[in-house]
Amino acid sequence: MQRRLFILLTLVATLATLPSCLISYRFNGASIDYSKTQSIAIADFPNNAALVNPNLSNNLSEGIRDIYSRQTRLQVLRRGGDLELEGEIVDYNLTPMAISANNMSAETKLTVVVKVRFTNNKAPEESFEKTYSAFQTFDSSRLLNDVQDELCATMITEIAESIYNDTVAKW
Repeated sequence: MQRRLFILLTLVATLATLPSCLISYRFNGASIDYSKTQSIAIADFPNNAALVNPNLSNNLSEGIRDIYSRQTRLQVLRRGGDLELEGEIVDYNLTPMAISANNMSAETKLTVVVKVRFTNNKAPEESFEKTYSAFQTFDSSRLLNDVQDELCATMITEIAESIYNDTVAKW
């Protein structure tokens, strides 16, 4: 009888302490102290490149806003945040790559370069200015107009993730 009571009490005590041992993991990599930092201001990124894709500025700005709204609890603003991101697209260019047997370009590389200024108003020592770039290649037999939306979407995602990692994930 005493043995059963001991086992029962041990089981109840074990079950009662399990919730206090719960470990929580977040896989977005954010290292934000939400008690100090509640918002991020992300300005529009104008396109100052010589070759202009008319949708790139808006798509990049929205892509950056989207990653912060999906992966953090920060309020995303246009200006006046605890964290601030601003910048501009400084280059959007095409480069011929592999040369085919008839001396024509077999592949073309599309590159996007973005200059970013990050200001942390809560911890100014974490502020920085940095240039990010991404590229994609495509078969030169295809027209840029046919592939640029898909290629730009991939590059925007890559650049937005790099900015996110450098600003709040600290990878």
